[in-house]
Amino acid sequence: MKKIVIFTMLVGFLSSCCSMKNTGNKSNLVITGEIIPLGITTFQYGTHMINAENKSYALKSIKIKLDDYINKSVIIKGKKLAGYPLEGGPELIEVSDISLK
Repeated sequence: MKKIVIFTMLVGFLSSCCSMKNTGNKSNLVITGEIIPLGITTFQYGTHMINAENKSYALKSIKIKLDDYINKSVIIKGKKLAGYPLEGGPELIEVSDISLK
């Protein structure tokens, strides 16, 4: 019994000492294009879209009101979110910065 308790404590100690790394597939992007509202889609994520270089991206942002940039040419900075695309939709980008082109 004493060995089990010591083993459990050792495992707990080693687990708490390990650093956690973010293994998600987040990569920085800079995209230039025109933001459009998302509307009705077959996929159900994001609030807006941007088309750039013959590719569409779904967008979302917690800190930027994307509605202020609808139908405007912009440069966005953001990160691809891991786990997307879903349901045949586009990649999802978390927008961290935006500026007018």
